[in-house]
This record gives sequence, C-alpha cells and structure tokens, in this order.
Amino acid sequence: MPQFPAEDERFALDSHPDAPPEGERWSTWDGAAHGPGPRPDWVITALGAVDADLGVLKTGKEADVHIVRRWLPGDPSRDVFMAAKRFRSSKHRLFHRDAGYLEGRRVRRSRETRAMARRTEYGKEVIAGQWAFAEFNTLGTLWGAGLPVPYPVQFDGTEILMEFIGSDGVAAPRLAQCRPSPEVLPELFVQLRTVMEQLAELGWAHGDLSAYNVLLDGERLVVIDWPQIVDVIGNPHGMEFLERDARTIAAWFTRRGHAVDADELFADLVAAATSRW
Repeated sequence: MPQFPAEDERFALDSHPDAPPEGERWSTWDGAAHGPGPRPDWVITALGAVDADLGVLKTGKEADVHIVRRWLPGDPSRDVFMAAKRFRSSKHRLFHRDAGYLEGRRVRRSRETRAMARRTEYGKEVIAGQWAFAEFNTLGTLWGAGLPVPYPVQFDGTEILMEFIGSDGVAAPRLAQCRPSPEVLPELFVQLRTVMEQLAELGWAHGDLSAYNVLLDGERLVVIDWPQIVDVIGNPHGMEFLERDARTIAAWFTRRGHAVDADELFADLVAAATSRW
C-alpha cells in the first residue's frame, strides 16, 4: 500500500522541490484510480493543473475531510472545489466498530482474511485500505445508478477526492444543522426514503444513516459518508443495520414534526431488499 506523508507535510512547499509555481502541489490525477463515466464536465484531468488545500472541513474517527481547490493556470474557466477525504492510517484509527460492518466482505487472499480477523498490524492496514476503497467504489456505483451522492473524482491510496457539495467554497449544511419548515419536511422525507429504498433494492443499507451524514444542498438532499455500507444479505447483521437506519431517520423526522412510522418504513425497506430474491 502506498505510504503518504503526514498531513502537515502533504502540501508543504519545502518538502516538494518540484512544486508548481502556483498552488501547493501538482494535480494528483495521473496515477490515481478515476471515477465512473460519463465524467462530469467540471472534473479537471489536465496534468498541468495544480491543487491547493484550503483547510479542514470536517474531522472524524476514521478520516478528515479537507477542501481542495484544483485549477488550470492560465485558464480561468477550469477552476473547481473538491472535498478530499483522507483516511487515517492503522495507527491513528479506531477499530472497535469495524467488525460488524466488515462481515460479508471478502478479500482475495486468505492471509489478508486471517490478518483482518486477528486485528494484527498488517490486518489493520488491510482494513484501513478496504474502508477507503469501499467508499470510493460505492460512490461510483451509486452515482452511476442515479442516487444523490457526491461524484468520486479519484482515489489514491487513502485519499478520495470527490465532488464538493455547496457553492463558492461554502459547504452545504448537514440536515442535522438545519431547521426545515413543517411544509418542507414531507418532501425531504420522501427524498430520503427514496434513497433508502433504492439502496435496499440494490441489496444495501447505509449502515450509519442519520441527519449528520445527509447534506441539504438548496432543496436537494445528498447522502455522504459511505465507507461502512452494509450488504443486507451477505452480512449476518444486515437487517439489523437496515432497521437501525430506518429507526434513526424516522425518529429525526418525527421529532421535527413530521410523524414517520419506523416499523412501516423498515417493512418497506425489507420488502425492497428481498424483492429480487
């Protein structure tokens, strides 16, 4: 697995003697895994593009999210903000909640499977890599299926560059930070229920869905934070994760004044998940 410098060195000019005259690093597009096609027009693929880290957007137990600006010097039309999600190494991550989510996932080599199960240092590195790669792959699949998720631009080891949800460098707020009016709540719930049903039809549950990982971009909801996505059928605890997602969302909307029957929502999701059996 590639090794990356510490975050405080990642964009340091004095550690990169070949740094570009503008920005803080050359675009890392070349050599990275790329998101699915057809690629959005705003994605900058030119090797002469440069990146600048504009600071931390969010910190978390498994990863930190930074705002990165990428532009092509001399071409003012090629300038975009992205979210850079950087997963922690095995030495700086919490592994206490990994096991339940990882059940049902497979790796190609038995050595890796044994190391993951025993939580050896090597096993933890494998898990960290799986966590990042799983989110990148998931975003690509869901974006391709038309679900409201950020477009995954590229993946490079433990960093995912993805679509920045917001405008002019100002991030869209989390649903938990908003106070939608009673008139708007029913429409927002319909949007989120549709996402949950589409996921269930694909055989998945978000696994950690709440108002804290749903962004309100104008009148549109965008669901984020996908590394723990759960295979409802392959994971022996899949239905438990599906039910937890349903009850968490139902409780949030009910507290805000739009009553949602959690049992009914869960039943609808189970029906969607088992419709292809």
